[in-house]
Amino acid sequence: MKPTIALFTGDPAGIGPELVAGLLTRSDAAARANIVLITHRSGIRGGLETLGASLELSTVDPRDLNGNDLQAPVLAAWPGIDADDFERAVAGARNGRFMLDALAFGIDLCQRGLADALCFAPLNKSALRAGGMTQADEMHWFADLLDHRGTCAEFNVLDTLWTSRVTSHVPLSAVSGLLSREKVAQAIELITRALKNAGVGEPRIAVCGLNPHNGDNGSFGREEIDIIGPGVELARERGFPADGPFPADTAFVRAIRQGPGNGYHGVVTMYHDQGQIAMKLMGFERGVTVQGGLPIVITTPAHGTAYDIAGRGIANRGAMDNAFALACRMGEVRRSGRTDSAQVSTESVHA
Repeated sequence: MKPTIALFTGDPAGIGPELVAGLLTRSDAAARANIVLITHRSGIRGGLETLGASLELSTVDPRDLNGNDLQAPVLAAWPGIDADDFERAVAGARNGRFMLDALAFGIDLCQRGLADALCFAPLNKSALRAGGMTQADEMHWFADLLDHRGTCAEFNVLDTLWTSRVTSHVPLSAVSGLLSREKVAQAIELITRALKNAGVGEPRIAVCGLNPHNGDNGSFGREEIDIIGPGVELARERGFPADGPFPADTAFVRAIRQGPGNGYHGVVTMYHDQGQIAMKLMGFERGVTVQGGLPIVITTPAHGTAYDIAGRGIANRGAMDNAFALACRMGEVRRSGRTDSAQVSTESVHA
């Protein structure tokens, strides 16, 4: 059977409704998955009108689907379905609350086994905070909502290359002090499990150093010698092999270049921009974010809400399509029961 995807249109003030409208009317999305659309009627109607498209959507209580394959997307009956229009390009409390409620509804569908994955169009963090989110970002909000106390991390995916990071939304000045042998090993384990859950049988993982020239044997810092290298070895001892640390300015060259000693499925970086710059330079309009380590599958485009072009019908749909395709692939693995879901060991750390 096809996986069932809970598909949310994201920030109603941004490009999300038109991205999802395009996905539903200009791709084979309905053939790939059973789609339960979480949105409000006027939002998806506006997205369709922006594209000059049309789509008939039946409104269904997801509990009534009974695991049956669908021939067309259905509109989920949920409390926000009849919400009034939202002002375009405004990050306010009202659209923030709408997003949080819709995400919570999608999470509930996944927890109850009514959906195999949640995929959502871009969100606006300022609106989410105005709407009541107190966590640093949506990943931590998801973790708290799911009462998840294990390690979780944001993965960025570009085609077949995945990245994760040991630290994330922290000042650059704090990165070195936040690194540990254990956290490096956990990051390697987490991305390895995620890649297996995406269908990669034997993931190859490269690990970045922190300092220029990989520290040059301690001349420019000892993190590679004292922390990162031992963390790689610890991961290997636990059954999660990885290579490195490599100088960060060549790690991605190694990852995408084929041949002996090259070619990797995943790269573990030490801080946010170390991986983000490389991935967005290689394919800004194709990248996907996966909320990794959580007990359910969650994917979204790696770009933002693009308020400046919302409603103009010119938003690039590439990342939205890729986020949906990845949700389908991971949902299929989950449905088949082949997920690698063991808890990451020891410390409880949100990257």
